Amino acid sequence: MLATLMVLVSCKPEFQPKPKGYNRLVLPAEEYLALPDSLPYQFEYSTAAKLMRDTSWINEKHWVEIYYPTLKANLHITYKKIYNRDDLLREFLDDSYKLTSKQQIKAYGIDEIKVKTPSGKTAMIAEISGDVPTQFQFTMTDSTRNFLRGALYFNTEVNNDSLAPAIDFMKKEAMHLINTLQWKK
Repeated sequence: MLATLMVLVSCKPEFQPKPKGYNRLVLPAEEYLALPDSLPYQFEYSTAAKLMRDTSWINEKHWVEIYYPTLKANLHITYKKIYNRDDLLREFLDDSYKLTSKQQIKAYGIDEIKVKTPSGKTAMIAEISGDVPTQFQFTMTDSTRNFLRGALYFNTEVNNDSLAPAIDFMKKEAMHLINTLQWKK
């Protein structure tokens, strides 16, 4: 009898709350389509994304946002004509550098990388680590006519631990954009 009582008392279930977790991310398929012909540049972007005008489209008609609704992520693309002016090129590069440097307040580090695309173009990439608003930025130019800048943003609370798979996916998406970029003459 005592043994039965001990078994019944010891089998009492203990309830513990589940630890906080992160939602499962379903990453989009890697399928691409080309930008419309109305822009002075061309690249491929994901079929899972929505191409939208940037909020400043009235003043800057060649700026676009590539929005990934399932990830709540945006690639902001800004474009400027250089008109073969070194002073404009320097100004745009300085502005890009300043925008990247603003992340230093919360960043653990900023890695700047120079990459060559398969078509021979050069891109400057800034990968920013830490809980920052933008984890990936890049610039591309032909030094005479065209200047393009891209920045990745998530429309969620900044928590890079939970966003890590989405950040990695979006970096690959941005690299596909970089590798397929063509200037229109």
